[in-house]
Amino acid sequence: MSPVSKATFKDWQAEQLKDPAFVAADRELEPGYQITRLRILRGMTQAQLAEMFGTCQPSIARLENGSSAPSISFLRRIADALDAKIEIRIAQGHISR
Repeated sequence: MSPVSKATFKDWQAEQLKDPAFVAADRELEPGYQITRLRILRGMTQAQLAEMFGTCQPSIARLENGSSAPSISFLRRIADALDAKIEIRIAQGHISR
């Protein structure tokens, strides 16, 4: 039997954030995570959210799992349905020399 790890989630996360590939994947999945979190907090299913603004459940699933890149207008409709707001930030990346 393997020993139980004493590491916390924060320890694991700090280690993962040192990996550029992890950071890139995390950034790509963040919008879907936030939409999923808000939908669940509102007690809604993917199908219910989709019905609120006239799309299909698979569209919501693709948005939440990061397999589609939504348009700003699609995100606005989602935000309205979830009584949320959209925040967009452009930040400086790594500069190559």
